[in-house]
Amino acid sequence: MSNSFLDIATTPSVLAAQAENGSAGLYDRATKGRPRVRLGSAEAEFIATRDSFYMASVSETGWPYVQHRGGPAGFLRMLDDRTLAFPDFRGNRQYISLGNVTAHDRVALILMDYSRRRRLKLYARIEARPVDDEELRSRLTGPLAAGAERMFLLHIEAFDWNCPQHITPRFTAAEIAAASAHLTARLMALEAETAALRAELAERGGAPAGPPLP
Repeated sequence: MSNSFLDIATTPSVLAAQAENGSAGLYDRATKGRPRVRLGSAEAEFIATRDSFYMASVSETGWPYVQHRGGPAGFLRMLDDRTLAFPDFRGNRQYISLGNVTAHDRVALILMDYSRRRRLKLYARIEARPVDDEELRSRLTGPLAAGAERMFLLHIEAFDWNCPQHITPRFTAAEIAAASAHLTARLMALEAETAALRAELAERGGAPAGPPLP
């Protein structure tokens, strides 16, 4: 757990909810006199392998908005131990998140690894940068920046690793293919062996050679 996440998240109403539900004081040690921490190697590795995240912003009317962001693995890039960046590609052109963060720069992110049941939460202040910002664009090279309308910087205020409870495992097509690669290879080998045996039987005048097993 980051040292400042609960400092930000624990408001008077949250304290009241904790008291009402029997968890008052449970996290006191995590919120008293501890300095802000910075993203480390575990966070860097996790962030670098994410191909999506959820970002919440708030409008001037107080309504929250949660948007899913997706791209190639690593499109959310860690620039240093307090800063992330990602390209903003054209979507449905509603620009709700862009409008919200222009008025209020606070956002919350959730990064998920469903297959390993891991979840990283972040509080950040967000800053829009023009797509012709060469210094930042050079940090988001190749497909990470090509075609972006703008780029976003995230100045991390706090983060927290969530427990895996209630995360339902889900697997991408690539993860399933990797996990079953040995089975696919074994099946192909067995099909080849079966075809060879059928051919050998046919040469000996036995059962005719047939197609591979489905």
